[in-house]
Amino acid sequence: MEWRDTGVLLLRRPHGETSVIVEVFTEAHGRHAGLVRGGVSSKLSAVLQPGAQVEATWTARLEDHLGTYKVEPLRSRAALVMGDRLALAGLNAVCGLLAFTLPEREVHPSLYQSSVTLLDLLGRTEAWPLAYLRWELELLEELGFALDLSRCAVTGAEEDLAFVSPRTGRAVSRAGAGEWADRLLPLPPALRGEGPAPDEEIVAGLATTGHFLESWVAPSLGDRPLPPARARLVAALSRRLET
Repeated sequence: MEWRDTGVLLLRRPHGETSVIVEVFTEAHGRHAGLVRGGVSSKLSAVLQPGAQVEATWTARLEDHLGTYKVEPLRSRAALVMGDRLALAGLNAVCGLLAFTLPEREVHPSLYQSSVTLLDLLGRTEAWPLAYLRWELELLEELGFALDLSRCAVTGAEEDLAFVSPRTGRAVSRAGAGEWADRLLPLPPALRGEGPAPDEEIVAGLATTGHFLESWVAPSLGDRPLPPARARLVAALSRRLET
């Protein structure tokens, strides 16, 4: 068995004394693991960094085997954002969530393309936190947990939507919320793709998407905790509000 594809390296972990197991997210083969022999060498360690765009050749005797990778670097993203702590936190959050949530070898071409686009924005534009927020919405949808933010679940109205039901993931208007408003999640305009998206709206939107990642997605994966990299990104964005 053999295939060749380009993809984003999500993570690596040691295997034996000289090798590593890496996970690469590709358009045609999804999140796919493989062994890189000699991966602990200084030459390969510099290549096998989370977020790196690589050309990977995977081979195995049988399709269900772990298989081995030969990896050629196309571009390093970690090196480009190393001086930007917030962008580096974003890179680690994207790679961590993809590695955590995606079923192995399940193909998600649309999510792959949007993930590459987001990773290429990091450190290049101030707009990337909004792109990240929208990416988490897409991730939820790709995993089968889409939120319905189009109209109020109570009144059916499409205007003045301000909340999200933590139980159903549907939007709720101010009028529809009534006395239950303090029990609902925020629906800032940024979460609906509206307005200039200041940091406070991004943080509020991430509180909402984070709720569904924790209460819907994580339980479906065996109740494992979300990767700490996401919490570090939210904390970094929250600290920026205080400056």
